[in-house]
Amino acid sequence: MPPYLNGTGIGADLVHDVHAHQTKPMRTVQDFLSNVSNFHIIESTLREGEQFANAFFDTEKKVEIARALDEIGVEYIELTSPASSEQSRRDCEIIANLGLKAKILTHVRCNMEDARLAVSTGVDGVDVVIGTSSYLREHSHGKSIQYIIDTATEVIKYVKSQKKEIRFSSEDSFRSDLVDLLSIYSAVDKIGVTRVGIADTSVLGIGERNGIPSLGGFIARMLVQDREYVKGKYSLTKLKAVEDLVADAVEVHIPFNNPITGFCAFTHKAGIHAKAILANPATYEIINPADFGMQRYVHFASRLTGWNAIKSRCDQLGLTMTDAQIKQCTAKIKAMADVRKLAIEDTDVIINQFYQNLSSETEKPLLDDLTAEEKKAFEEKEMELNGEPEMQKLDTLADAHTNGVVADHL
Repeated sequence: MPPYLNGTGIGADLVHDVHAHQTKPMRTVQDFLSNVSNFHIIESTLREGEQFANAFFDTEKKVEIARALDEIGVEYIELTSPASSEQSRRDCEIIANLGLKAKILTHVRCNMEDARLAVSTGVDGVDVVIGTSSYLREHSHGKSIQYIIDTATEVIKYVKSQKKEIRFSSEDSFRSDLVDLLSIYSAVDKIGVTRVGIADTSVLGIGERNGIPSLGGFIARMLVQDREYVKGKYSLTKLKAVEDLVADAVEVHIPFNNPITGFCAFTHKAGIHAKAILANPATYEIINPADFGMQRYVHFASRLTGWNAIKSRCDQLGLTMTDAQIKQCTAKIKAMADVRKLAIEDTDVIINQFYQNLSSETEKPLLDDLTAEEKKAFEEKEMELNGEPEMQKLDTLADAHTNGVVADHL
């Protein structure tokens, strides 16, 4: 049985099925305990995610999200407890009858009343949870460890008798006494619980509080460990669509630093980085953006740009210049970027005008909207750059350093 990365955790059952390692730029040490090449995902956006402050998923939106998650290929989709409200119960029934490839689970309290209600909705499995720390036992449900064991035993036996999968989760596990946890998990293991859980995952990491691992971040991490296994299991190019769907539903923007789909996930700006990326993406990218239907972006409109990034942009614009000419153009872009913030359009104008000036008798301004103050500052910056004898030497050293970095990764 594979381990499960899910709405309330990582399954305890481990099966060793390590695939042959592919050549990777940042190869990890082979792990014979974690089973990273044999796992299933229990996706809890429609349970944990519904607890997010901004979340309101009506039935139509829940169905849309469930279908999107099913298209990605997650093995399990976890729903809010049917005991939460009458609409939650109806939603469980509706989604359980959609005929999705993913199995449908619901998450309930560890008691017989909730368990019976969950089974009646037609879901494929039931996830039961109860607080096990001294804090929750005193201030939440007020039950003893023995009561938890007895109740869990009764609930698990009942759900199994109804031919449903059953997961037992301890809430507040990491503040629970280790002896208490081992006593509880030993007891549920003896009666054949399907799996146990201790953590949370969700689309964009949304949940009742911060700190929930995101689906995209988790998949990215597992992809690094075993690319072919993960690509064979999940439709990675559908990740952005489901994140956009959920972000819109809960009225948030996808963070710029979001794993995989964030604006800066595959952005490269510094000159040395840009050259290495253009020569061999594996130098600074452990993940291929194309696996997720994404593209890398080499930022060239700044004072940090290098001539290799400008050369790449010239190729994209269909302009042919010598390396020496591109370096001159780069120096002008860097000088201009010291004077004012440059947009991509500004930089393209500079490149095109510089190119035209090469064959023109009359040199035209690189940008025609500069103020008198900006023109003066630009001229001063150009003089500074032209007057620095170390500039070419620094460029040469940077190129040599980058060539070494690239060579190390080939």
